[in-house]
Amino acid sequence: MKISFQGELGAYSHQACVESYPNAEVIACNSFEGAIAAVKEGRADLAMLPVENSTYGRVADIHHLLPESGLHIIGEHFVRVHINLLGVPGAKLADVRQAQSHVVLLGQVRSFLAEHAIRPLIGADTAGSAKHVADANDPALAALASPLAGEIYGLVPLAEHIEDQSNNTTRFLVTAPEPQKASPGDDNMTTIVFQVRNIPAALYKAMGGFATNGVNMVKLESYMLNGSFTATQFYADIEGHPDDAPVARALEELRYFTNSLSILGTYKAHSLRKLVQI
Repeated sequence: MKISFQGELGAYSHQACVESYPNAEVIACNSFEGAIAAVKEGRADLAMLPVENSTYGRVADIHHLLPESGLHIIGEHFVRVHINLLGVPGAKLADVRQAQSHVVLLGQVRSFLAEHAIRPLIGADTAGSAKHVADANDPALAALASPLAGEIYGLVPLAEHIEDQSNNTTRFLVTAPEPQKASPGDDNMTTIVFQVRNIPAALYKAMGGFATNGVNMVKLESYMLNGSFTATQFYADIEGHPDDAPVARALEELRYFTNSLSILGTYKAHSLRKLVQI
């Protein structure tokens, strides 16, 4: 099995791949689009995509890319994100003036950077930033990345586990060319995207079917569609399987108030889901 991810070796997405599929061959890609394309072109069987972080919030690119990708969600994985400040051998914390990482990770260590007067620098990804710091060999420049990235690129930890929140966790979606044949049951998750009709209280009415049928909606996100201020798409995670009677009734009612509705995937809920608040 081959699984693609965005970033360099040592990225948290790489860690998610190793934890979920320890025997798989990993394919590092320069972008989320590249990771998706690797699957669509047959160079990878699966793509591991980060969708949200308990500290930073959603990874907006994925909400835009996934509905148009043609891929299906077949699973989820949670990674406890431990962030280290990594420097070149011989460097000390007091030497560091700038720290580079992915913009999402920078949002998870604001307090630490402010406390130590370290200027954040946006990098393409976490492990790529570690690689850049190793190549630069400058004691004043550090990377914010995983312990795995430090090991791969020969950097030393100048400060460990510096994330602002002790429960800092990223949720990943495992995507594939074909949907998974999940069986109805209590431990399923279903992810949908939809656009409501342009009528008064459409969203309120659309959500009513989930309440009256006792279906738990654990996440609802809205975002602008195609740059229009009047077109909004909604992304939602609900508990259950589309073949479960309550979910089927809720989706039927939802369809009445929407212009479009797509099921991105039905998959087993990860064992850590109930232990993590995102």
